Amino acid sequence: LNRWKENYVSSPDEMETLVGSGKAIAILRKMGFRICVVTNQSPIGRGLWGHDVLTQINDKLQELLLEEDQGAEIDLILYSPYAPSDDAWSRKPNPGMLEAGRQIIDNAHRFPGKSNILLFGDDWTDRPSESGSMLVGDRQSDISAAERFGVKGILCDSESGISGVFETILDYVEG
Repeated sequence: LNRWKENYVSSPDEMETLVGSGKAIAILRKMGFRICVVTNQSPIGRGLWGHDVLTQINDKLQELLLEEDQGAEIDLILYSPYAPSDDAWSRKPNPGMLEAGRQIIDNAHRFPGKSNILLFGDDWTDRPSESGSMLVGDRQSDISAAERFGVKGILCDSESGISGVFETILDYVEG
């Protein structure tokens, strides 16, 4: 969705979306898909910046996507603040954020204003079918998380993002 930076996007001013990302998200939303962004954010765990900065960056991401297309609404953004050495269940390539995202999106409309206990790992035995779900990412850890969660993983180029694999997404959906 956004342009890759070697030393992280560290402020809202550095956020740049990839051309076509907003349009691709809007089309998927019109097709009935819910959009959940899952992102590893180790700079938080390493003390480079805090949760508040990431919130500002994510708000800027949403703003820029909506500028491209008013239908490009992100349903949920989840992040793992842990360093790779922490091997946290929420950090990709582990599927923890995907499990949490699925449950939050699936239950949000059923219980507005109420929080529910999230199940994860081996405790989540009553999983819904993920046959129509997919994860689009620009790193192998994204694809590994998708495989471990049981959804289709689509690897995209970091310079073109989701719009660069949009035909592949449509082929999978129509498949």
